[in-house]
Amino acid sequence: MNVNDLIRARTEIFSITDSTSVHDAARYLRDKKIRAVGVQDTSGALVGIVSQSDISEKVAAENKCPAWMRVSEIMSTNLVTVEPETSLDDCLRLMEKHRIFHLLVVEARAGYRGLVSAKDLLKVIASDHKDRADLLESYIFAQH
Repeated sequence: MNVNDLIRARTEIFSITDSTSVHDAARYLRDKKIRAVGVQDTSGALVGIVSQSDISEKVAAENKCPAWMRVSEIMSTNLVTVEPETSLDDCLRLMEKHRIFHLLVVEARAGYRGLVSAKDLLKVIASDHKDRADLLESYIFAQH
């Protein structure tokens, strides 16, 4: 299974611009029920990622005003990206290596395609393990 298998059915690509206020970014994350979002500049180029952790650590914990700050001031810019053809195992390795929970999906022709989260990967792994357990159980307890 690869990244494209995960994101193929998605109908919306979540993103905000680097000029968005941190307050609006926090509301966007809450309203969309997501933990991170890709950040694009005015030309649509992917320039960063901002997460709930960024807002908590760089704004709330420092007692700064989110309405006065822009996402460009707190976003992470050392981007770790994957292509739609990247295997889910490789995604896990990248997350572990870089100690991150989200990977930006970028396609050469189409550009930014969204995010893959650790939660997305865990759902697939858990489902796969359940399927294997069910198969094993049906084999062990087969009716003769």
